[in-house]
Amino acid sequence: MKSILGIDIGGSTTKIIGYRNGEIFSPLIVKASDPRASLYGAFGKFLNENGLNISDIERVMITGVGSEEKQTEIFGIKTRRIEEFLAVGKGGLFLSGLDNAVIVSMGTGTAFVSASSDNVRHLGGTGIGGGTLLGLSNRMLNVRGFDDLIEVAKSGDINNVDLHIRDISREKIETLAGAITASNFGRISDLATNGDIALGIINMVFQTIGVMAALAAKNVNTENVVLTGNLTHVPQAEEIFKGVGALHGVQFIIPEHSEYATATGAALMSDI
Repeated sequence: MKSILGIDIGGSTTKIIGYRNGEIFSPLIVKASDPRASLYGAFGKFLNENGLNISDIERVMITGVGSEEKQTEIFGIKTRRIEEFLAVGKGGLFLSGLDNAVIVSMGTGTAFVSASSDNVRHLGGTGIGGGTLLGLSNRMLNVRGFDDLIEVAKSGDINNVDLHIRDISREKIETLAGAITASNFGRISDLATNGDIALGIINMVFQTIGVMAALAAKNVNTENVVLTGNLTHVPQAEEIFKGVGALHGVQFIIPEHSEYATATGAALMSDI
């Protein structure tokens, strides 16, 4: 049986997955400064690593900001472009095994999509995302890479940066636990280490995204929020989102292959 390729073309990276017999296989990422070069590089690498020929591919489904150039064929294979938010919604549901959820696509910025088995709707977005993490870490810490930021943050103590409810109120507030953040960076001092600041940046970005996602979920009457995109692999993400979820009564889910949700969603649209 021939395979479908789902390709998510970004500005600097392209993600590609194979889809066959109801399952995805061999996801991979290729980096290139030019979207077109990234597209063809990913295509060639995928075929080579899986021992496939062009004749083994039935259709190519592309999406993402780098897919705006209209293409009807790639290497003679029928090619179709899928609207990105539709791919985000369908891919997030497929990877999570859910039939109703808010899908959060965390990239340079962040998009929120309401998805169900019969409808996908873009709810909105925020400029807070991976670009924020890198911009602030570059300016505040002279750290320019995700891996370096994550490593520095491992030694951080959030209590040296953020102001919590217990810091401003001695009275017990029934709806707000003492450990809840009252102000991101509201407690920072000259004694804060680079690790403290790095953790504070990560915490602020993920808490902001988490709260917005939780409010979006309540607005569409679901308790499920599926997180997708490269930021899902930041080690601190799971714990931070878990805390936001407990506060707002929603469940944050990071499915396997979460960074390939958009490419997966594109592939799923091949029969429509």
